[in-house]
Amino acid sequence: MREWLKSLHAEDRRIIGEDIKDVEFSWPIGMPLVRSLGRGLWEVRSSLPHGRIARMIFCVEKDCMVLLHGFMKKTQKTPDQEIDLALKRKKGADS
Repeated sequence: MREWLKSLHAEDRRIIGEDIKDVEFSWPIGMPLVRSLGRGLWEVRSSLPHGRIARMIFCVEKDCMVLLHGFMKKTQKTPDQEIDLALKRKKGADS
């Protein structure tokens, strides 16, 4: 997740960081900023310049937000492989 964030332009990182902060300090929060993906996963929904969309998948463990995966969304539906990767990382966070 960290490498993905570092690869983004500074303005994109700022927007995503603000959205993550808003979720962290306003939890629980819902649409339009946060949506449940089921199985204990949630997504932060960030709108970036030029019509781009970023998603950060997270879970909540012991009252802490755990960021699991981030990606640029290119389709209407969240791709299964993005959810599968987040679930795999969530299992590691549960340990």
